[in-house]
Amino acid sequence: MQRLKGKVALVAGATRGAGRGIACMLGEAGATVYCSGRSTRAQPSTTGFYAGRPETIDETAELVTRQGGAGIPVRTDHLVAEQVEALVARVRDEQGRLDVLVNDISEGEAHEWQPFWKLSLDKGFRMLRNALHSHLITCRYAVPLMVERRRGLVVEIGDGDTLDYRQTFFYDLIKISVSRLAYALAEELYPQRVAALAVTPGFMRTEAILDSFGVAEANWREAAESHPQAKRFGFMHSETPCFVGRAIAALAADRRVLDKSGGLYSSWNLAREYGFTDLDGSQPDLGRHVDFEEQFKASSRTGFRWTITRPVGAPGEGQR
Repeated sequence: MQRLKGKVALVAGATRGAGRGIACMLGEAGATVYCSGRSTRAQPSTTGFYAGRPETIDETAELVTRQGGAGIPVRTDHLVAEQVEALVARVRDEQGRLDVLVNDISEGEAHEWQPFWKLSLDKGFRMLRNALHSHLITCRYAVPLMVERRRGLVVEIGDGDTLDYRQTFFYDLIKISVSRLAYALAEELYPQRVAALAVTPGFMRTEAILDSFGVAEANWREAAESHPQAKRFGFMHSETPCFVGRAIAALAADRRVLDKSGGLYSSWNLAREYGFTDLDGSQPDLGRHVDFEEQFKASSRTGFRWTITRPVGAPGEGQR
């Protein structure tokens, strides 16, 4: 059932990984999906962590169309405001509306798992710019299309549905900030009837992850059963990027999604709520199989924990 037929989505960072999975599953639900990013067949990206990888937004758009939607690739550097403004202007001219915005642009750098005082500040600042400035720029130009119609959904893709430390400084700062961005947007957009929230996938079998373990989607369980790192991080309970894609599609089709505005959600908990499955019919649940509390204790030197003064997902004072 194409519950999003007639809806228009923009997935920023749709080249690969979660962005590709989200774009494809929005297409599966019938949406028209603008797939933006820097890597195209004619002009592949040559910088950053993913330089040289074969995935392109052209391929993603074709997969969206194959799933039953309409995929439209638009090469965009989301750090360049003029390019983002032009992208949104094109969506306005061609569709006259925007129903879903997904920000999945990553920090684009390999992480260094060492203390903060040994990290490169230049690299850290570049990561912050890649993963935060790009999201802010994209929201600044895309959100007005939703405000005009007093409806829409903004989704920030993060990592982790808790406020605990993520083991390396800049990565932690980026992912917490992405979730906070959704929270702040929710406070301002709720009176405009536009929802904003953050979603985290579980351990995803992205193209790069599969390559790193020397397996493909068809035989990924071999790595889950034999690779020490795969075992340590719960790869047996991993998910395809399409699982979080179906989470976003379910949220976009939920007429009461505004009730979730400001929240921080996981793919596995949303699967329990909405009943969707991964591509193979399974329902991965990383939260049930990985003890995040114990992982936190093992990695924390101080025992310090963030606390939140209201349930995650509950409306803030400005939303009531």
